[in-house]
Amino acid sequence: MWDAGQYLRFGGERARPFFDLVAQVRAARPGYVADVGCGPGNLTAALAERWPDATVVGVDNSPEMIAAAQESTALSTTGQASTGQAAQRAANLSFALGDVRDWRPERPLDVLVCNAVLQWVPGHDELLLRWADLLAPGGWLAFQLPGNFDQPSHAIVKEMAESPRWRGPLAGVRLNRQAGDPADYVALLARPGFEVDAWETSYLHILHGDNPVLEWTMGTTLRPVLGALDAEQAAEFVRQYGERLRTEYTPHPFGTLFPFRRVFTVVHRADAGRG
Repeated sequence: MWDAGQYLRFGGERARPFFDLVAQVRAARPGYVADVGCGPGNLTAALAERWPDATVVGVDNSPEMIAAAQESTALSTTGQASTGQAAQRAANLSFALGDVRDWRPERPLDVLVCNAVLQWVPGHDELLLRWADLLAPGGWLAFQLPGNFDQPSHAIVKEMAESPRWRGPLAGVRLNRQAGDPADYVALLARPGFEVDAWETSYLHILHGDNPVLEWTMGTTLRPVLGALDAEQAAEFVRQYGERLRTEYTPHPFGTLFPFRRVFTVVHRADAGRG
């Protein structure tokens, strides 16, 4: 089960790669925009505001996330300061429950955004090729995913899950997977009629609070693990994991440094009149 409130605890840090990604999407007046794996929908709403004339849909396989997204959109329409703007956003923004692996759009897409989702999808290369083919002429595919799974925050989870203590309770649990390198996505997606721009960025987040890297991972990396354990087991796993994180991420007077590498790719399909 996903917890929208826990995920949004570091909403600013999680949003920055999204905006760095979509800044490279140069669609002027798209008609149909999808945010697949939209989570709590706060960033999908930003797409609806950027392209107010577009039909914008957010898709996620978590009922909790979709419920949070729909509630947020409904609440925005009751605001007093920007009622007109909120109503316009609600008019062109909707959310639907669906799995990114088999979701199909109603028609060819002008923009497809996928933010920090594909690390959960084994063999996502095939999915990316299918998404590229769903683009309308002149359409854009933009995705980013973490590429920091060799860092302690992720490596410790994998090591613990494979340990004798946790191997049994966590048998079959799928942890998130490594991203490809930017060159891998260029080689996969660059073909006649498709232009590809790929890059990587390492963010150096400064987190605050007691053991903040634990709080970060409680919203993402640990969700499949905690979902497979009962309450007592989950508390024990979090305690052990949290103790190890404290030794890896030493707090400074200004906060705790949390390096985070991400891989970005933007694909542009040529207009129909181009060769």
